[in-house]
Amino acid sequence: MTTTTALPTLGDRFARALPELAVEWRAEEAPDPRLLVLNEPLARRLGLDPDVLRSPDGVRFLVGNLVPDGALPVAQGYAGHQFGGFSPRLGDGRALLLGDLADADGRRFDLHLKGSGRTPFARGGDGRAVVGPMLREHVVSEAMHALGIPTTRSLAVTATGRLVQRETALPGAVLARVASSHLRVGSFQYARGSGDLDLLRRLADHAIAVHHPELADADEPYAELFSAVVAAQARLVARWMLVGFVHGVMNTDNVTISGETIDYGPCAFMDAYDPATVFSSIDSGGRYAYGNQPAVTQWNLARFAEALLPLLDTDEEAAIARATDLLGGFATAYVAAWAGGMRDKLGLPTGLGDEETMDLAEDLLEVLRSGRVDWTTAFRALGRAARGDVEAVRALVLDLPEVDAWLDRWRALEPDADRMDRVNPVYVPRNHLVEEALAAATDGDLAPLERLLEVLAAPYDERPGLERYAEPGPDAGDYQTFCGT
Repeated sequence: MTTTTALPTLGDRFARALPELAVEWRAEEAPDPRLLVLNEPLARRLGLDPDVLRSPDGVRFLVGNLVPDGALPVAQGYAGHQFGGFSPRLGDGRALLLGDLADADGRRFDLHLKGSGRTPFARGGDGRAVVGPMLREHVVSEAMHALGIPTTRSLAVTATGRLVQRETALPGAVLARVASSHLRVGSFQYARGSGDLDLLRRLADHAIAVHHPELADADEPYAELFSAVVAAQARLVARWMLVGFVHGVMNTDNVTISGETIDYGPCAFMDAYDPATVFSSIDSGGRYAYGNQPAVTQWNLARFAEALLPLLDTDEEAAIARATDLLGGFATAYVAAWAGGMRDKLGLPTGLGDEETMDLAEDLLEVLRSGRVDWTTAFRALGRAARGDVEAVRALVLDLPEVDAWLDRWRALEPDADRMDRVNPVYVPRNHLVEEALAAATDGDLAPLERLLEVLAAPYDERPGLERYAEPGPDAGDYQTFCGT
């Protein structure tokens, strides 16, 4: 169905460039769509009128039931390693790429639906989503954006008016999200698995055109593309680690070529510091535990390298050697990003070397781990300690001699408290607060969700009256999150 209302004009750059990876499809009809939350600042940045999006036609657009003239919604095809096992055909089983649109600066972004119904990639699923997990993605992705971490963003969550059967019948919803693209490592695995070298090359050329146009004329554009993705993912995961974020499902189909965080399913922010922290209900072996995220990312990038081998060199052995050399850049890039971020978190002199920074930081992490100290609270308390109030830190730990010795070493470096406060958030999406807001929203009360979003929009600014949003929740070692399928 088309429309002549003031809805946006959508491009079809992905479907036009890569028809082999795009299945034209339409969203299932939502019986009674109702807008739950709209990201008005993001809408305006994309040139969208919030009033139009709130109108009946706008709401139908946000669930994929009213498609602008000329738009070509498609389900994207991709493969992926899921918990280490390869699936050659995954794809958008419950999602649609509506198209792409430009922001005020002319940069183009994909507009993508999640929970819009079964597609040919559904693999037996119902293709639907429910209110709680879609609002989780909205809350956490917007929190990540406010923290300055590259991420897909949520434009809106819309209730469908349909009950969806999970463990119980739950209200259905569709998420509309925005990304610089939805190209994934799994996209390249799918193209490589097809045996079509021309498709693989066109996919790589498309990725370069969208994300790294400066590489188009490079001597080795595909090697440069791989290096750029390695560096972007190293920086991204370092940022996750620095704020205590646990993605929960780091399959290769959830690793973007852009270096943006994608697919906030069983994700959460860590409270008490523990590298073994796992939140996903399906990660029984801890493959995607907090402390494993850098190594898993490097493993995923090795799978990306395997997919690119024919483009790196016509001789397979030479291609493997080239890919291995390039993949070695991950560790260097990750250490540099993590150490640089930790220098800022600890307010250390910018000239302090990575090795010295890591030695000091790792000793602090052992103090936090042994005392099960809250990650976010600890670093804000260190900001107060840098101003002379060491009791704020000492009150968090049991082993006082150990922490006193560390504080003496750290304070001798004259840490910059103001710099620390600019990078150590007061407010993150605390698990108990997210669950409280999602439960209320599922029951029809959006006020707690709206308040939480307001708090998380300014994570570094401590404000009176918001103390409960800064406090750790109850110690729940068995806390679990679910992807919602």
